Amino acid sequence: MTDQVTRTLVFAVFTAVLGSFQFGFDIGVINAPQQIIITHYRHVLGVPLDDRKAVNDYAIDSTEELPSTPHPRNSTPTPPWTEEESVASSGLITMFWSLSVSSFAVGGMIASFFGGWLGDQLGRIKGMLIANILSIAGALLMGFSKLGPSHILVISGRGISGLYCGLISGLVPMYIGEIAPTTLRGAIGALHQLAIVTGILISQIVGLDFILGNQELWHILLGLSAVPAVLQSLLLFFCPESPRYLYIKLDEENKAKKSLKRLRGGADVTKDITEMRKEREEASSEQKVSIIQLFTNSSYRQPILVALMLHMAQQFSGINGIFYYSTSIFQTAGLSQPVYATIGVGAINTVFTALSVFLVEKAGRRSLFLIGMSGMFVCAIFMSVGLVLLNKLTWMSYISMVAIFLFVSFFEIGPGPIPWFMVAEFFSQGPRPAALAIAAFSNWTCNFVVALSFPYIADFCGPYVFFLFAGVVLTFTVLTFFKVPETKGKSFEEIAAEFRKKRGSAQAPKPDMKMKFLRATETVQR
Repeated sequence: MTDQVTRTLVFAVFTAVLGSFQFGFDIGVINAPQQIIITHYRHVLGVPLDDRKAVNDYAIDSTEELPSTPHPRNSTPTPPWTEEESVASSGLITMFWSLSVSSFAVGGMIASFFGGWLGDQLGRIKGMLIANILSIAGALLMGFSKLGPSHILVISGRGISGLYCGLISGLVPMYIGEIAPTTLRGAIGALHQLAIVTGILISQIVGLDFILGNQELWHILLGLSAVPAVLQSLLLFFCPESPRYLYIKLDEENKAKKSLKRLRGGADVTKDITEMRKEREEASSEQKVSIIQLFTNSSYRQPILVALMLHMAQQFSGINGIFYYSTSIFQTAGLSQPVYATIGVGAINTVFTALSVFLVEKAGRRSLFLIGMSGMFVCAIFMSVGLVLLNKLTWMSYISMVAIFLFVSFFEIGPGPIPWFMVAEFFSQGPRPAALAIAAFSNWTCNFVVALSFPYIADFCGPYVFFLFAGVVLTFTVLTFFKVPETKGKSFEEIAAEFRKKRGSAQAPKPDMKMKFLRATETVQR
């Protein structure tokens, strides 16, 4: 097996997952400097710095180096602010901060439909190169945000970076899955997810106050994703194009063989070519299915609804509330150095993502998903109990912290990677592209809803916020138990039969469902 790991393959996979690394970096980078950025927004907008309704003590302490005047354009003394004005200004800052976090998901939501299309139109390599233009543009807007209206530039830059990540979430798994040898496709495909969580962890580390997460350098931190984008753009010129794209999409057999020989180190590629020829024949014999047909055709309706439910469960579990806002959550829990606890979450996230790669091959998808969701439900209860009782029992802060660590661990064991596995397994070649597109769109949409609404929900619910998520997780756990079939080791015909059994139907399987089982070594992503 190791003789299939050539230097060209390693180089190509490393280059591709630099995009996944940027994806993770953009997810996590906004977290650590939250209070610094909020304070800067307040300064730019001319909101009084003594309004403690919107900024906690940590944020106020970090403003010592700010000019004393509210806004450079305001030369007249600022009159005393009424309580109503203070509340309004607090809401304004909360809104801009929520948009700074959630505009990233809006970009991803829009672009998630176009990753596969871009890869098919231009090729995987050129597609990633074009996507990097968006990454660099977004990074530059954020990097220079101190020179203009910072809240507008950060929100715009995050949105453009989201467009990039929406494209890359389709392009990178597609490319590395197509260049990997069949026996290594699962392990290599999982590197996409591993690179994402590594990017999250690195963003948390460089976001520390003494590195880049301070008043002077926070804008450099946000713009740092331009570095891997530039590096990837340069390296992509030396990467071979996907042989599957060359052969199946362009019918360029000679170019496909040449690319394969580069990737396989000159080994015999006859078997790979034969496999691609069969795949092309299967693809041409099965009609593509539109998104509308997924919901109108009775054979596809239940699988797509279950697929959407799995992605909603993943996002509405509250996991991104922790990823985006963990620093403020730990601060509420009474930790003096909340950023280090956030880094601990990132490290655990990375370790358990690597562990899930092995677990998903041993256990069933449905079983792991249920175990993960059940564990998250218990952790959410303990998290909320710890926050509620914090004022009475100071040691409850440690209960909350451990609960958050375990919450993330259970997420990566099941609900994190498995929805992507299962959507690919629910559908054969014809309906799969449309199913994956609508699944990605729903994932990003739910991500956006959580990112935008979480600070408002947290303000409204206070320490009880994770009781709400516990209820959501419990609901989805019950739905999963009754509605989701096991897919491990089953063909499409068997999976279709499971769905018919669950809806009490005895219809005969459709001819277009008859296709060789797609192994669960498909790429995972969040």
